[in-house]
Amino acid sequence: MFAIIRAGGKQYRVQEGDVLDVERLPAGTGKTALFDQVLLIGDDKETLIGTPLLEKAVVRAAVVDDFKGDKVVVFKKKRRKQYRRTRGHRQELSRVKILNIVADAALLPPEERVEAEHKPAEVAPGEGEQAEVPPAPRPPKKEAKEKPAPAKPGKIKKPGKSKKQTPAKMSPRKRAK
Repeated sequence: MFAIIRAGGKQYRVQEGDVLDVERLPAGTGKTALFDQVLLIGDDKETLIGTPLLEKAVVRAAVVDDFKGDKVVVFKKKRRKQYRRTRGHRQELSRVKILNIVADAALLPPEERVEAEHKPAEVAPGEGEQAEVPPAPRPPKKEAKEKPAPAKPGKIKKPGKSKKQTPAKMSPRKRAK
């Protein structure tokens, strides 16, 4: 039996016992995670295809490890413009081992029913208005202390030098004469 699941914006084909790396899961090492975004479940006899998801299907996995992936170097360059930028990135990943694939989550024993992965809310525009949460109160601003300007005795401002006047440029016709 195999399933196609969606995790971290990517799709994976998984079977029981598979170990795969997905984007970091909030469950943590040593806990189980449920992937409830199952697109397809198939075996030798029948295939269940979701439109786009199978409603009650779940894939249960154990989080084996949390780690960072390989470094990806991003190098930008524009030739003859003296422009070069180098940046790096390491993706945070979780290694999971697929425990079982269930077509109906109600068939899972109660101790195995764990919170499913966060599912993006599919709300039609204009429906499901969220209650507004008032912003947290800000702490009062500290008032700046006024400092008197220090008096500098004996300093007298001298008048600045006048700028030199540059002669007006002559047009090319007048120079030629």
